[in-house]
Formats: sequence, structure tokens, C-alpha cells
Amino acid sequence: MFEALLPRPVRVDPAAGVYRLTGLPSQVSTVLTVDPVAVPRGFRVTITPSAVTTVAADAAGAYYAEGALRQLLGPDAFRAADIHEGEWTLPCGLIEDHPRFGWRGCLLDVARHFLPKAGVLRFLDLMAVHRLNVLHLHLTDDQGWRIEIPAHPRLTSVGAWRAGSWVGRQPDGTPDHDGRPHGGYYTTDDLREIVAYAAARHITVVPEIDVPGHSQAAIAAYPWLGVTGAELPVWTAWGVSENILNPTDEAVEFYREVLTHVASVFPSPVICVGGDEVPTTQWTASPAVRQRAVDLGLPSPAHLHGWFVSQLVDHLATLGRRALGWDELLDTGPLPPSTIIGAWRDNGRRAIESGREVVLCPEQHTYLDHRQSDHPDEPIPVGYLRTLADVYAYEPAAGVLGAQAQLWTEHLDTPRRIDYAAFPRLSAFAEVVWSDGPRSYDEFRRRLERHHLPRLDALGVEYRPLTGPHPWQTRPGVPGRPRNLT
Repeated sequence: MFEALLPRPVRVDPAAGVYRLTGLPSQVSTVLTVDPVAVPRGFRVTITPSAVTTVAADAAGAYYAEGALRQLLGPDAFRAADIHEGEWTLPCGLIEDHPRFGWRGCLLDVARHFLPKAGVLRFLDLMAVHRLNVLHLHLTDDQGWRIEIPAHPRLTSVGAWRAGSWVGRQPDGTPDHDGRPHGGYYTTDDLREIVAYAAARHITVVPEIDVPGHSQAAIAAYPWLGVTGAELPVWTAWGVSENILNPTDEAVEFYREVLTHVASVFPSPVICVGGDEVPTTQWTASPAVRQRAVDLGLPSPAHLHGWFVSQLVDHLATLGRRALGWDELLDTGPLPPSTIIGAWRDNGRRAIESGREVVLCPEQHTYLDHRQSDHPDEPIPVGYLRTLADVYAYEPAAGVLGAQAQLWTEHLDTPRRIDYAAFPRLSAFAEVVWSDGPRSYDEFRRRLERHHLPRLDALGVEYRPLTGPHPWQTRPGVPGRPRNLT
């Protein structure tokens, strides 16, 4: 057993020798054929002293085969330039593999903290190394709007910028913001470039436009979108804002226009409409909104949540797209049957029982912004304690589209912080969603230390060491004020 691969080990025959390469080619396989009868996205590679032969189910399978071969070449194969001395060799043997799930994703929240385009492209490279194939790009929230919509320019001229960011996390923090303006957005061409870059790595970019909650940045840009019509700032705090969209025909039409543009930029067959964490305080307090519910024949203002989302799901259908929404939508009344549910609560049990197609995103297991230890210097200890071993132990339910990890960025304000939160836990998650069958954490950790962490080093990833954070990765250096010691 040769232990070089994540997600799976490779069976080799030491007695058969090695295949020798004089340089590092762009394609390692010398013979490539496509066999559509094989398992989708699967591959079989045979390495002999004279040839490297790949049989792939499709183009994605061929891409994953090349990635597996590059892993066998060692960490230097992942550097930006060839610094390897001497010849490259591959051990002779057989690699045969295919993915467990069709949806192997990661959500990247660029709304709370904007990640410049180069950072997104780099993250796609890291996803590709781990054979993840869906980037769920969270583009809008209370704290920022990150996608250019030419018909509504204030969404970015106003909604993409905030006066500062909430420091720390209550009670270990302060309700004041740090006074540092923050913002940024992607132009249409930026996003088309991201989509094309992802496609070359067999990654689909699923955009998210969150409605009718998590919308204060849009309301700041166009106050008439809000219930009160009052001018609001782009939110500087974290959590759930009570400022949600006014359920009017005009607001629905506004978002139809937004989604039409989104669909013109993103070829993904799935577009996320959010639908999570929608406080209905303002709707209940508004006579106009209460009357709106009556006029639509709804039993209460709270049911406007499902009505609003359904209008946009139906619109996406006219554009040939399916909607993805968070599992709160199961509580909001009838939804078009094509709606995919992103299940972040109760391990997806209700979503699966609903009979809908499901992507598992459970907070208990896959939120990588959550703390990695109980050490007092762990940076901004958010949410559940989820160690590397915990993530590796996650067992997704059967009969779903797949699963995805989440990187919410309230406290991940730089690419270095994203690296620290994501890796190597995202490496563990990638193996879970790729490889079926029994798993051993001890065996995984051995492969991780011997082979995969050196790859991450070669890629320049500032991951969390297995023994705990480096001094510069602890508080008070990241981000916000020192912890409250009183």
C-alpha cells in the first residue's frame, strides 16, 4: 500500500519498478481513453515502466486521474515552478477510483469579508487539489453586496461598502465596530473569469443571492426595498438583522432582474436564493404587510417568506435553472418541487424526509469557521468545537446529492485566516465526500502528516498545525481585540 494519496491510498507493486519522467509535463498520462460506461467522474490508471495509461469515464475523471498522478510525484509537483532535482518517478501499479457523491462542495462567504478575485482563484486551485467540485459563492448579505448588477448600480456603489466591522464576538468582544471601512465587489467580467477558471478545474460555481432576509446591504442601496423605507447603513454587526425585504411586487421584480443577470453570468444549473434566518418582526408590525398577506390569501405575514422565495424560484425555472435554498424553506409553505434544500440544521433529517433533493451542510459537522480547540488563544472561538478528527468522523446520509463544507467569514478577514480555518479540516472533509467505505482516522492522520501537509506547504497554505496554532495564528493577533480577561 503506497500512502501518497488523499482521498484514497494507491495499490502499487514494488517489484514492478517505476515509470521515469525526465521533466514535469502538463499531462502525466501517456495514453488517455474515455469509456462512458465507467462510473461517472471515475478513472483507472495503470502505471508500467513503459507507459501511464488512463481510462476515464469522462473529462472530469481524466482530470482527477491527472491529479492523482501528480500526488504520486510528491510535494514538489505542486509548486508554481519546477525546482525538483533529478528525474521524476512514479511507482508502477494501479489506481482505480471514483467519487462517492456528485456534489462535493465548499461555501465561501465573500459578503461578510470581501475576498479579492486573486484569492478566489487561489481557493479554486486548492479545491481542485482536493477534488471538490462545487464552489457555493455567498455573494450578498447584510454586511455587503459583492456582485455588479448593471441595471442597479447602487447595489455596489453603496451596498458593497460598510463603515467598519464588529470586533470580536459577544460576550468576548464589543458592540462597537473597528472604524476600518471595508468593501469590494466583483465586476461581471471578474465573475465570468472566476467561472471559466473553475470550469477548467471541473468545478461549478453556484452563486447565492440571499432573500428575503440577510438583505440590509441591498436595502441600504435602495431604501424602498425595505419595510420601513428608512435609510439604513450597510450593517457593521454580525448575526441576523431585522431589516428584511418588503414583500411587494416591485421588490420581487427587482430581484427577478437581479437573478436574470446572475443567470447570464453563471452557467450553473443551480442558483441559491438563500431563504434562511428571516425574522418577521417588521412584517408583523406593518399594517401594509399584514394586508398584503390577506390579499394573497396567506394565513399570516410569516407565510410571505415562502411566497417571496417561490416567486424567484419560479422565475429561475423560466431561465432553465433550479433553485437551492436553506432548510428554513421547509417551514414556509409549499415550494416548487424542483427546489433543492441545503440542510444546515438537524443533520438534514427533515430535509431528507421531505422527499426533496438535498445537499447536506450540517452546522454540527461542516462549519469550518467554528473553533478547532478549547485553548484560550484559539482565534475568535466561534460555535461548536470541531476538531480535525470530528470532521473526519462525519458520515453523510445516503440518498442525497452530496455535502458541502461552509466557510462563513465574519471572523475570517484575510486569506491567511481562511487558510487557518479551512485546512487541514477541509482535507478531511474532501476525503469523506469522495471515498466510501470504512475509514481509519489514525491511518488518515498518518497519510496527512507524511504526504499531504507537505503538499499544502508547497502550495503555500497557512494551515493550522496538528499540534496547535503558531504564535502568530493566535489571539490577540487575529482579528479584533484581545480577549476579555475580566
